[in-house]
Amino acid sequence: MPVAQAINTDTYLEPEEIQKHLENVEYIIMATPAPSHFKDTPIHFTIFLNTQDEFPQDIKNAILDKFCDENSITNPTEVMSQLMPVGFGKSVQDTPMPILLVKPEDQKSIPYVVMHVIDFLGDSDKFYEAKQEGLTGWSYSYDK
Repeated sequence: MPVAQAINTDTYLEPEEIQKHLENVEYIIMATPAPSHFKDTPIHFTIFLNTQDEFPQDIKNAILDKFCDENSITNPTEVMSQLMPVGFGKSVQDTPMPILLVKPEDQKSIPYVVMHVIDFLGDSDKFYEAKQEGLTGWSYSYDK
């Protein structure tokens, strides 16, 4: 079995490139392995909604429920849903990797756009790459 290489993201989209890149993007879903002590929720999910809208809690809950239903995600815990800065790393992948910029120093050095982000732990057999193989992946969904 080939060994997966780390994703190298030392260059980032500039603000103008981000705006162009996000044209017609509805959302991005990312799955990565959760820390090993989270046995019941082995996958760390991040959903990047291409909006800067603030949502009331009932709408946030409905959005999370919709994503969980559509992706067979169970046991969502440790949920954070709010506007956050998101950068986009260039790599050998087909699409830029969304990067949640939590640290102030990253926000100062990496170009970003503000997006509504839903970040949580969960489980799903549909994301076996993250769950079984320990890989990180993301998928873009585009407006029709």
